[in-house]
Parts: sequence; structure tokens; C-alpha cells
Amino acid sequence: MATLESLIGLVNRIQRACTILGDHGGEGMSLWEALPTVAVVGGQSSGKSSVLESIVGRDFLPRGSGIVTRRPLVLQLHKTDGGAEYAEFLHAPKKKFPEFAAVRQEIADETDRITGKTKQISNVPIHLSIFSPNVVDLTLIDLPGLTKVAVEGQPESIVEDIEMMVRSYVEKPNCIILAISPANQDIATSDAIKLSREVDPSGERTFGVITKLDLMDKGTNALDVLEGRAYKLQHPWVGIVNRSQADINKNVDMMAARRKEVEYFESSPEYGHLAHKMGAEYLAKLLSKHLETVIRQRIPSIIALINKTIDELNAELDRIGRPVGEDGGAQLYTILEMCRAFDRIFREHLEGGRPGGDRIYGVFDHQLPAALKKLPFDRHLSTSNVKKVISEADGYQPHLIAPEQGYRRLIDGSLGFFKGPAEASVDAVHSILKELVRKSLAETQELKRFPSLQSDIAAAANEALDRFRDESRKTVSRLVEMESSYLTVEFFRKLQTEPEKLPAKESKESQAQAQAASNVDRYSDNHLRRIGSNVSAYINMVCETLRNTIPKAVVFCQVREAKRSLLNHFYSQIGRREKEQLGKMLDEDPALMGKRETIAKRLELYKSARDEIDAVAWK
Repeated sequence: MATLESLIGLVNRIQRACTILGDHGGEGMSLWEALPTVAVVGGQSSGKSSVLESIVGRDFLPRGSGIVTRRPLVLQLHKTDGGAEYAEFLHAPKKKFPEFAAVRQEIADETDRITGKTKQISNVPIHLSIFSPNVVDLTLIDLPGLTKVAVEGQPESIVEDIEMMVRSYVEKPNCIILAISPANQDIATSDAIKLSREVDPSGERTFGVITKLDLMDKGTNALDVLEGRAYKLQHPWVGIVNRSQADINKNVDMMAARRKEVEYFESSPEYGHLAHKMGAEYLAKLLSKHLETVIRQRIPSIIALINKTIDELNAELDRIGRPVGEDGGAQLYTILEMCRAFDRIFREHLEGGRPGGDRIYGVFDHQLPAALKKLPFDRHLSTSNVKKVISEADGYQPHLIAPEQGYRRLIDGSLGFFKGPAEASVDAVHSILKELVRKSLAETQELKRFPSLQSDIAAAANEALDRFRDESRKTVSRLVEMESSYLTVEFFRKLQTEPEKLPAKESKESQAQAQAASNVDRYSDNHLRRIGSNVSAYINMVCETLRNTIPKAVVFCQVREAKRSLLNHFYSQIGRREKEQLGKMLDEDPALMGKRETIAKRLELYKSARDEIDAVAWK
């Protein structure tokens, strides 16, 4: 089996790596949360800081009256084989602090950086690592002291705020609670014991610590607590003797304080029989031993969490894309794969697999017919305009039998109105296709990592759509021009065989008079209305034809080509590009590159942690 130091040291190193990578929170349980930690809980001025300094063997924490710890301090102790002691902060990477007075000042400055020089608190932790041959491998979290009232400069909610912060740590099932209570206070009123009883009613995770034993009134002692009669815990109570204020003022070092503490217990008539189970050094070893037991119990669940997270990280890497190869062939292959992914989604929009293509049918079924109905044929074929057009067409020589030139001018003028709706249909479909290109690019997950390539594909697709639109405009204009270039003669021949219909109530004599009048005056209202009616009937016939042929032309020139050859020109261009140009097209979004790098580091961390835990725990 692995030694206690190797197993706890491994966990400590993994926790440090998690801290550096920021893998200590977020959705679900992180590896940091799965590994056991020790949270130091107690009321203000209960001696928490002194206990921590005794365990570390160094004087490094800020001191003062009232609330001193205003941010959680995540303290990771790393036992070294020798050499000088030093400290490192996560917020000051690569900077070593060999002087612990500087560590104290840095904690105070970093606290003020977030909270200001006030008595406010913050739940943003400070991460501190201490490397020393005089410590045991351990992770401790120093939390703000619990309080019952707000003092001047603090909000009224400070009591609840501190308790909520402390609870957020100690409620986690992998957190070991180090409940600090001063000996000169009734244990029944201990804030730390009260809170630990609420979050750990069985007491499995709670270690009780009694401080300030040397400050108790004469004739009194804490044996009832230390021996578990006043309040029983599953784990033994540990008594601590802190440095006195006089010792602090004289800068008595922590190692001398440890020796003085040992002497106190060994020479004490009340606690002498418990001396081997008292003191900061014993507390550190007790916690280490318990941590080893907890770690061994949790190894299966920790390995399961690591395997689950490795699978999730691999899936995330697959989703955002693996790194692209350096050679030109691999780059060209990647670009073509991205283009095919986009083209597939674009086709799905057109063919009904995704929404959007139905809007094209809406142009033909609603927009085009509505536009055709609004054309100003009534005004163009009014009696006054028909007379004007025919007169201008006749010139100085009035027509003899039928005003053919007038007919042609009226028809040409009417057919000209069709160009507007025809081109509007082309432009409407063009706008829809461009919108579908934009949507398809946004929905192509593979392209999100390559903003330059995404822009190039968008430009190439829109350029192709512009060409398709121009060709479609020419085609629908030709459809209209073809109707003008050759009129359907049979339609007008048929009209000549049909007698002009007059109301049935008019007598034969009236009809004869009207016919005679029409022979006399070629510009009578009846005659002009007859011409307008004939032209209108012909235009309606052409309108029905164009209503069917314009959609066919638009689909053939725009939609069909977009499906078949949207990126053909782009493919021919990239096939001739050099490796450097292809590399620029695959210039990834820096944020995505950073995300992939972070995921890769986390993946490496989890794989390494799994291998090391397997090797150390079961060898």
C-alpha cells in the first residue's frame, strides 16, 4: 500500500493543479470538490489564525481586532524533502515569497484589492501554497470568523453573509470541519460547534479544537470537553495553547512556541495524561491520518468522476474540433470538410429539413400574384388613355379598319408593367437565399472555430448568389420581352369573328344605328371600350402565363443553381492557393483556441491524476 505522505501529497498536488487551471467549481462536481479538504471554522477571536500558524510553524497571517479574515484563504501545505521554505500565491504566479512577513502583507493587500480598506467580506478566495520540510501535506481553508452582530462599517446582513459563506464550504460532503472553540467560553455557545452540528449531525466530518487553555480562570479546566463528556464527537477533541500576546510582541518564532506548548501539556496537572494527544503538531498528524482514510474510501468514486469527466472533455474537444494538421493537404481537406458541412445545412433549409425554404414558395404563391393584381391596367386601358394612344399611333392618317398600331402600343405599354413584379420576385428570392446562407453559417458548428474561413465562405456564397440573381433578372426580362416581340395572333383573329355584344333590351334598329355610328366615328366611347376590353383580355392571358413561368425561371436560375453550385467557384479558387494562404483561412478564433488549450490541459490533468491515483493507491 502507498504511504500516507505519498497519497496525501498526490491529492495535494492534484488540488494545486486544479487551482491553477481554475478547475474548482462550475456545473456538476469538479475534481477539486471530490477531493477532501479541511475547513477551519470558528467565531471571531476564537484563535483560528493561531491554530493555522501552529500547524504551519510560521507566523504569516494578518492580525488585528474584529474581523481580520475577510476572504476565504485556501492554504495548501506541501511537504518538501529539504531546502528553504517559501510561499506562492495563485494571483502572483512564478513569484516566490521566502519571507513570511511579506506573505502576511500580500494577504492583507490582496484582501483589500477586492474588499477595499473596509470591513466588508468577499467570497472570492485567496489561494496560497507553502512549501516546507516542516509541514505535513494538507489543504486547509481559513474562513471568516462567525459573528453575532454587525459593527460600525459593516452592513446589517454581515452576520448572515458570513454564515452563508461558511456553509457553502462545510455543507459539501467531502469537507472536513475543524471546529475551533476558545476554552474560556461555554462550549454550549460555540458558534463553530452549533454550525457543524447542523451540517454534520452525525459528527463524522467534525474535529473539535479547544484553544486558549492557558487563559482559563484558576480552578477551572476543559477536561469535560477534551474527554468528550460535555459534547461528544466521533473524533477526539484536541487542545491547543496559542502564543501569548507577549510572545507575539517579542516575535517568538513558531517552532519555539511549539516546544513551549509541548512543555505546557506535559507539565500540566490537569492535562498531563492527555499530553500525547494535545498540541498543534498532533492535530496536524491527526488530520493527515484521517485524510488518508477518507481518500482511500473515496478512491472508487474519485476514479469514476475522473473517467466521466475525461469522457466529457473528449466529447467537448470533438465538438469544438481537434487541432488542424500543419501540411497543406490536411488544411485543404479541413476547408473542404467545413464547406461540405455548410452546404449540407444550406440544402436542408432549401429542401425542407430545416425552416426557411418555404418562404420561397410564399414569394410565388402570395407576393407575385398580389403584385400582379396591383398593376395599373385600369388606368392604362381607360377610355381616355386608349383614345390618346390610338390617336398618337395613327398620326396624321387615321386607321382605316382596325387601329393595329394602337393595339400594339397599348399591349407593349401593358406588358412593360410586368417587369416590376418579375424583378421583385427575383430580388425577394435573392434576399431569402442570402438569409439562408447566413443562418446556415451560424448553424454550422464546425465553422465557429474558423472565423476567417466563415467570412470567406460567406463572401463566396453571396457572390455566387449575386451572379444567380443577375442571370435570373435577365431570364425573367426575356420572358416579358418575348411576349412583346411576338403577339398571339390567333387570340385577335378569334375576336374578329365575335360580334360586338349590346344589351339585349336594345332593339335591332338601335343595334343597326350603333353600327352605323361606329362606322362614322372610329373614336366613339363604345369603340374605345371595345379596344380596351380586347387588350385587357389579352393582357390577362399573358399575366396567367407569366404567373407560371416567372417562378420556373427564378427557381431554375437561382434556387437550382444555389443547390448545385453555390461554392463551385470557391472550390476552384482554394485548389490553387498556397499553404500559407490556406493557413490564414484556418486562423482560429483566439477565444476558441484558448478554450481548446484549457480543455486539453484539464484533460491531461485528469488523465495524469487517474494514472497517479491508480499507481500510488494500489501499488
